[in-house]
Amino acid sequence: MPALTNKVAIVTGASSGIGRAAAKLFAAEGAKVVVAARRRRELDTLVGEIARSGGEAIACAGDVRDEALHVCLVETALRDFSAFLAAKHQIPLMLDRRGGSLIFTSTFVGHTAGMPGVASYAASKAGLIGLTQALAAEFGPKGIRVNAILPGGTDTPMAQAMIGTPEGRHFVEGMHALKRIAIPEEIAKSVLYLASDASSFTTGTAMLVDGGVSINRT
Repeated sequence: MPALTNKVAIVTGASSGIGRAAAKLFAAEGAKVVVAARRRRELDTLVGEIARSGGEAIACAGDVRDEALHVCLVETALRDFSAFLAAKHQIPLMLDRRGGSLIFTSTFVGHTAGMPGVASYAASKAGLIGLTQALAAEFGPKGIRVNAILPGGTDTPMAQAMIGTPEGRHFVEGMHALKRIAIPEEIAKSVLYLASDASSFTTGTAMLVDGGVSINRT
């Protein structure tokens, strides 16, 4: 049986990169998926791809900083699928269902390594780890698991823009113990693990999926 049969998943940042890969993988594993991002055209393309592969998905376009988007996501899940997954509006639904898995995307930057020029990014992402731990402790007795993934370098449009040149990519790859960066699908598989019952005793974790960049010194 697929790992997410009879589950409903809300995936933000789904127009590209890790979010897009996760949405496609979740749908392939049986979940009904509500996808969100700012770019409507890309979301509609994704929904079409999932449908052609035999899955089910619905899009809500908007900015995750806008509370109205989270209301839309939850209402869409309830109206069209009846269900679950970012904290203020989604946890009450999980409480009604007596369980669920909430997964944040953090990063190794600001957790196991410091880098110049990214102080705001590092601080916000490190804050997600604290939020993960607090929510896991608060809602664990109610059957809700809360975890964060900490990806290493991943071949996404944002990473490509930051790296810029072949030389830059080679440098970033060399930072990792595996001497390469990930493809989004590799990170998505780790998200799938945390979303599925395979991780039923895993909560409050900051799970490194970083190709060894945190421990590499060569």
